[in-house]
Amino acid sequence: GVDIAPPGAGTDHTPNTAPPPVRLPPPTRLAFDVSGQAKKFAYNARAELLWQHDGSRYEARQEISAFLVGTRAQRSVGAITAQGLLPERFSDRSRSEQAAHFDYTKGRVTFSANTPDATVGPGVQDRLSVFIQLGALLAADPARFVTGTQITLTTVSARSADRWTFTIEGAETLDLPTGATPTLKLQRLPRKDYDQKAELWVAPALGYLPVRIKLTQANGDFADLQLSRSGPP
Repeated sequence: GVDIAPPGAGTDHTPNTAPPPVRLPPPTRLAFDVSGQAKKFAYNARAELLWQHDGSRYEARQEISAFLVGTRAQRSVGAITAQGLLPERFSDRSRSEQAAHFDYTKGRVTFSANTPDATVGPGVQDRLSVFIQLGALLAADPARFVTGTQITLTTVSARSADRWTFTIEGAETLDLPTGATPTLKLQRLPRKDYDQKAELWVAPALGYLPVRIKLTQANGDFADLQLSRSGPP
């Protein structure tokens, strides 16, 4: 499930098993300017995050296109419940597509890459839906998520599942291509040597959707997405 630990809770923290409330953002199309590094090669790119839902079903799509680096597309589709997003399929495509399929009756995720199945429970997200779901948790109860609060949830890639812990880093005003933007920063620090670091800035004025995402790999490669415009789908 989803474990929300207040600041300084420590290892003796007893998880609150009650599902936290959520407030989903309205359907939105976000465009980003991207700067990054791949194999020590610096690049600039554009990205788009399309978030759509009708109250019962949702789809999220993110695509990054860069000269020489190519296009990478991620897509998450699923249902909307009282607890937020319930992913059913997550796909990740660069040269070829890999996908994860969620089977909640069996409590398992299977992977097209033929990597071992993973067990999943309530609150599981994929590597795209997790960014929407985190914002929806914050939007529903902003006062609960003070600096130092930790949110832990199972996050599924196209090949495996892992427990990710995000820490609330606090309020930060970003100077984005769209202008000065008040945000709340969350950070996921690597647990293992090969883990990626994820930094996420969400904007209350945009329904707590991400306005900056920075992903850093263990080898120093990174992608930094900064909002350039937003509007209806």
